[in-house]
Amino acid sequence: MSITTGTWNLDPTHTEIGFAVRHIMSKVRGKFETFEGSIVSADPISDSTVNVEVDLSSINTGTADRDNHLRSSDFFDTETHPKMTFTSTGVVQKSDESFVVNGDLTIKGVTKPLQLDVDFLGEGKDPWGGTRVGVEATGEISRKEFGIDFNIPLEGDKVMIGDKITITINAEAVLEA
Repeated sequence: MSITTGTWNLDPTHTEIGFAVRHIMSKVRGKFETFEGSIVSADPISDSTVNVEVDLSSINTGTADRDNHLRSSDFFDTETHPKMTFTSTGVVQKSDESFVVNGDLTIKGVTKPLQLDVDFLGEGKDPWGGTRVGVEATGEISRKEFGIDFNIPLEGDKVMIGDKITITINAEAVLEA
């Protein structure tokens, strides 16, 4: 695997930043509609960087009432903390198409480490004369570590909302000319 060195900007039309969380006996999935980010690929690959900023008010779980509750002070408190950010601290190549990107995730003013397992999906020319790269990343966080601990107790020492959040990122980025 070889990736062209340079700055790659996330294409919001072809990128999805999503999540899943346990809710009673199922999982709720959602995504963020508004974000921007870049990948700076370097040689060696370990010198590469990733920076992403997400507008938390753009959350979309498919249910307007739930989304409004997630924007409230019970969860993201988007009036006080409108953005979530990720800044990489290191990139480790595991194989030709597999990487680990370590970084700092900040939500509600709290910064914690996040490890993303990343699959490189390829690089190539697009129909508009640009060069694109595709990646898929997954990671997991504890929402309580970020001060997002709202919950409702259920029978049998259970709670309505799980603590573990699975993050999934399917991204296409365009090389700056």
